[in-house]
Amino acid sequence: MQKNKNIYYLLFHTIHDVLKTEKLLKANGCDFELVPVPRNLSSDCGSCIMLKNNIEDVLEVIRKIEIDRCFLFDGKTYAAFIAPSGHIS
Repeated sequence: MQKNKNIYYLLFHTIHDVLKTEKLLKANGCDFELVPVPRNLSSDCGSCIMLKNNIEDVLEVIRKIEIDRCFLFDGKTYAAFIAPSGHIS
């Protein structure tokens, strides 16, 4: 079975939202990293959350936090991502 190589970047308006998200994800045992926003993406905040796995579970955990934008990185390009739940627009 081939491993999923997709990576998701969650961008927020403020560092406060990033840190709130980090706290919620840690409390719920989610696998994530706090990283600088990639150069070719822009954000009002210089940090973002990087996910390498099930984004739907993470979105459920952080559903009350406003996400600025989400990008899917396939190893070559970034694409705006809208979850099937419609959580990110």
